Amino acid sequence: MQKLILASASPRRADLLRMLGLPFRVVPSGVSEVLETPLEPADYVLEISRRKARAVARKFRGELVLGADTVVVLEGNILGKPADPNDAARMLTRLSGKTHQVFTALTLIDTASGSTLSDVAVTDVTIRRLSREDIRRYVETGESSDKAGAYAAQGRAVVFIESVSGCFYNVVGLPLACLWDLTGRILARSPWSLIPKGASVPDLISSGRSESRPRCSES
Repeated sequence: MQKLILASASPRRADLLRMLGLPFRVVPSGVSEVLETPLEPADYVLEISRRKARAVARKFRGELVLGADTVVVLEGNILGKPADPNDAARMLTRLSGKTHQVFTALTLIDTASGSTLSDVAVTDVTIRRLSREDIRRYVETGESSDKAGAYAAQGRAVVFIESVSGCFYNVVGLPLACLWDLTGRILARSPWSLIPKGASVPDLISSGRSESRPRCSES
């Protein structure tokens, strides 16, 4: 049975794949996310996702390789991972009371056929007005340290999110409907064919993980 290779070390993406019951293996790409020339957000995440997928696809034959990249964009500017707690506080202050966009690009490579497909999901996220205590206490949790935009939608920052328009799982880092569509298109068959019959699927809600809990009405 063909297996999915996740070219990412993100535990959040891995949890979401487990939720679907898809057999997969994690093989981080290790590629640089610094580009030589500035790009628009959609083009930026597409390029990085393709680099990740291509770097890992060279090591396999007959498997599907998934590359993904997510950025937070406020007023046209990409907010990366904060350099330190002060930088995280500055980012959260900028996001406070505003609507921003989360872009995630997915690239799938079928190493059996050499086919490649990519797509980008965009979600609008509105953050309520945050108090100084909100920002200080959240940064002190350490949760913002390795997150684009300095917040984790699947963590304590869920209480900051006033509304979401689009796919919630995109904000977590893996737009599942988009992934399902890409997988079906590249295989020319239903993605259900990748899931073993009778495979158990972890209940991420009862286990205390919040990746599977949408906080929005999708549009």
